[in-house]
Amino acid sequence: QVQLVESGGGSVQPGGSLRLSCAASGFTLDSYSIGWFRQVPGKEREGILCMSKSARVTMPRASVKDRFTISRDNAKNTVYLQMNSLKPEDTAVYYCAAHQTADGCTLLRDPYDYWGQGTQVTVSS
Repeated sequence: QVQLVESGGGSVQPGGSLRLSCAASGFTLDSYSIGWFRQVPGKEREGILCMSKSARVTMPRASVKDRFTISRDNAKNTVYLQMNSLKPEDTAVYYCAAHQTADGCTLLRDPYDYWGQGTQVTVSS
């Protein structure tokens, strides 16, 4: 059964850090590009960071550049989103997604084949 499961969300104060995990089962993540998305109520789900299957290409949205990084542990078949210097506007439900593609990655939602269930991140004082 193909599945992506996110974990690591929670509440944090502004300026704090969180690391989200996205564990895959039923397929190997290093054959897919990975995207992290987030969504707040009433808004479209937006791509914030992605990584190609070769891990050579990462594409952060400007709003998270230099604060969020993506990494992958092939042995654990898990991708991580490290979030530093969190701001209240980072509050959202965060999703990971996998897209089977030759290389590269995209922040567009439609190409992605598999999605996790989402994990809530709340940044508040």
